[in-house]
Amino acid sequence: MMRRILSFAVGIFPLLLLAELPPSAYEAMQAKATEFLEIQVLRVEIEPGDSPERQKVSVSALVDKVKRTGHSLKPGDIITISYTITERQKGWAGPREIPLLEEMAESVAYLSASPDESVYLPMAGAMSFRNF
Repeated sequence: MMRRILSFAVGIFPLLLLAELPPSAYEAMQAKATEFLEIQVLRVEIEPGDSPERQKVSVSALVDKVKRTGHSLKPGDIITISYTITERQKGWAGPREIPLLEEMAESVAYLSASPDESVYLPMAGAMSFRNF
């Protein structure tokens, strides 16, 4: 009996790790982002990723307002935001994907610079381009 319970727990545990995050987790990620900006999306490019269900997204955006910056960004700067989206099977349970931004859309952005500071990365998962 104990072996069955242990087997069940080991089988279910990885699925629990993929569950949707609570709002407090997204809020904490937003608070840790070094860049909190208001942006206008200028261009969105989508390329194939490292597997058929993954796509690389590259966004060129104009900084409209700077609410917080760790890299001296200012209004009028043009930045590149890079991230990957994964097409999930219907019924998949887990954290939501970072949304695909649309050209000419205005959005908030919770970001952090890449290690070489050439691009910015979303820092709050599905809530990287939304406020609570």
